[in-house]
Amino acid sequence: MKMQGGFAWFAMVAVVGLAQGQTTEPKKAEEVYQNITELKGTPADQLLPAMQFISASLGVQCSFCHVQGKNEADDKKAKTVAREMIAMTSAMNKTHFKGQRELTCNSCHNGATHPASMPPVQSSDEVRAEAPRPSGPTPTAEQILDKYVEALGGEQAIQKVTSRVMKGVILANGQESAIEITAKAPNKRISAMKMPNGESLTAFDGTVGWLGNTGRPARVMSAAEADAARMDAEMYLSIKLKSFFESIRPGRPEKIGDVACVALMGVRPGQPPVRMFFDRGSGLLVRTIRYTETPLGRNPTQIDYADYKEVDGVKVPMKWTLARPNGRFTIQIKEIQQNVQVDDAKFAKPAGE
Repeated sequence: MKMQGGFAWFAMVAVVGLAQGQTTEPKKAEEVYQNITELKGTPADQLLPAMQFISASLGVQCSFCHVQGKNEADDKKAKTVAREMIAMTSAMNKTHFKGQRELTCNSCHNGATHPASMPPVQSSDEVRAEAPRPSGPTPTAEQILDKYVEALGGEQAIQKVTSRVMKGVILANGQESAIEITAKAPNKRISAMKMPNGESLTAFDGTVGWLGNTGRPARVMSAAEADAARMDAEMYLSIKLKSFFESIRPGRPEKIGDVACVALMGVRPGQPPVRMFFDRGSGLLVRTIRYTETPLGRNPTQIDYADYKEVDGVKVPMKWTLARPNGRFTIQIKEIQQNVQVDDAKFAKPAGE
């Protein structure tokens, strides 16, 4: 998928570098890229997410700090300042927050190149009212999850589906492309986006996640990418959520659009939390927010689910929108087939790559 603005060239450099340097022991950023200073010791596959975090926090593209074609050069003052700010936030977190990463680029910049030193004036006569709290007792995590499973059709119906092939379109950057997603129980999944010059593939074979494009060698996913792909590939995730997370606790109820939602926070050792929002009325999953750790802060990924349709006794979202700080896309499913025969070889990374 084409990335927005200046990310396209930087992403290409990162993918090529990692594909060529892939080993069982992840290389450090300074072993793959040139002129690394403040982020020495960072795994190479975390450098691009860290740059994306800076870009989103300041509302800029890569070209704000880097010169296209020679991103290792120190030709721009903004790059020097960025290094100073990385050192500053690191020192403040160490000194004032016991080494916890509480202060990040976004804490001060909040989407602007220059931090605001004064609060904004009131721009409207409208009095802001607090969101009304839902009436009645807040359901427990177990009650929310049980209602979700029942809303989908029940555990028995869910487990009867052993494979699912979905065809539709993906809308991104004003362009529409065909997409086909194939899933097989318990945890295999591959999506193929059709492009004019071939396919873009995202797959999880049950153990390993990989990415591929026609004409280029496929590459194994980074640990963070694979963790997200593993969650997406869980065919029976709805009935496994209680065991998928070490702990699940209720969060603050929120309203998403016109839908009143109850929230859950899923926690796993060594991983960022996953937030889940369920329609208080229907019980269906409306949104998930998961996070990718970077050396500078967490990059969020938000997925909204809509247009649930019952297929063979199980409700499936026909539309989902995935949004990150640097872009978003929407998948609209138009056709679903379930319990079709799918060879495991379909999910395997191409041999010799």
